[in-house]
Amino acid sequence: MTQKGMIHIIDDEPIIHEVLGDLLSSEGYEVENSASGEEALDKHSSQSFQLVLLDLLLPGIDGIDVLKKLKKIDPNSVIIIITAFASVESAISAMRIGAYDYIQKPFKHDELLITVQRAIEHRKLKEENIRLKDELQRKFSFENIIGKSEVMKTVFETVKASAPTRSTILLQGESGTGKELVARAIHQNSDRKNSPFIIVNSGSLPPDLLESNLFGHVKGAFTGAVSNKKGLFEAAENGTIFFDEISSLNMETQAKLLRVMQDREFMKLGGTKTIRVDVRVIAATNADLEEQISEKMFREDLFYRLNVIMIELPLLKERKEDIPLLVKHFLDTYSKENEKEIMGVTDDVMEILVSYDWPGNIRELENLIERAVVLTKSKLISRENLPPFLLASQEETRAVASVNNELNLKENIQTFQKKAIISALKQAKGIQKKAANLLGVKPTTLNEMIKRLNIDISNLQ
Repeated sequence: MTQKGMIHIIDDEPIIHEVLGDLLSSEGYEVENSASGEEALDKHSSQSFQLVLLDLLLPGIDGIDVLKKLKKIDPNSVIIIITAFASVESAISAMRIGAYDYIQKPFKHDELLITVQRAIEHRKLKEENIRLKDELQRKFSFENIIGKSEVMKTVFETVKASAPTRSTILLQGESGTGKELVARAIHQNSDRKNSPFIIVNSGSLPPDLLESNLFGHVKGAFTGAVSNKKGLFEAAENGTIFFDEISSLNMETQAKLLRVMQDREFMKLGGTKTIRVDVRVIAATNADLEEQISEKMFREDLFYRLNVIMIELPLLKERKEDIPLLVKHFLDTYSKENEKEIMGVTDDVMEILVSYDWPGNIRELENLIERAVVLTKSKLISRENLPPFLLASQEETRAVASVNNELNLKENIQTFQKKAIISALKQAKGIQKKAANLLGVKPTTLNEMIKRLNIDISNLQ
């Protein structure tokens, strides 16, 4: 039978150890027994248990003190109190300080097993939540904003300095530069990380529906409003709300957002009651907001309210030294996801990736690496795994470079002159007059050319 978990029975009655041990073992649980609080605490200092069954009436340290000490050793401990009818009040008190539930003696076997099963599931759920939180913390930690270029160092410094504050942040950058990733990292490294992070796709909804989503509405506010609805600002209480592409908000919604940011309060659509909120705003845009202000498309007062801290995210083509790091990061991610062992990319593939201008920025690179990982049958990503447009782009770049080189007449002439002068000087054993005769020029002209072309004659004599 598959072992379901380790259960620690803390009770001074041997018969309880025997009955519970047999019952739980038959259901696939592993059981450890302790007859006193001191013995139990000693075992917990070196072992991990999915569940504890704890009698309150123990010799030496009583059950309540054992409960408190167990919670200090492992705050996530799941503890079920075993109690007689006369001690039910004490069991309820134990639940107030962290016990999961209590079982009354004499207990029914099926009821006990159901309680144990629920408690084990509760423990697993807590562990899963902790794992997911840790994973989220790692995913959106600053270490996952990849880059070593100077422009990214500036971004890191600003993000690290601003994350712990309450300041509003404006992220400026083209689509695919990682604005949402940075916003999540700021939230996850702030004191709001245990509260909601809510994304508002500003341009994806009609104005009326967007306002209803942001601020909520009361029953009857408009056709179809059949009940009261909580808005995103209420849902984001004590957390962060991220406006993606805030430039697409209409002027009326901009005015309402400004009020929330200034006064930290708003009213639902159709409502009369003021609701106060504590929400941090992070906004992102790929538009020039100052230009939109001049065209009367964006409120200047809202812009200054948003632009407390500006973080400008560079294009990928402006930070090409980061491409190898990003490639490795995405290879690791998608190799693990697809259960493959991809070691890297070939040198010519890396050359192609670094030379490409990436109009879709990091998102385009990520999608391309995911595609390559899925398609490759090798441990290295090769040219065959790249899309045709990328190979065509490389050929076009080479062709343009070749034409540019051929058309650079002045540079080609200087290269030819330098080679001819060096050859003549070698034949003339460094004597410039003889070299000038070989070249058909005056000695003074040859001397001027040697200086202009920076020819080292010390090794030619």
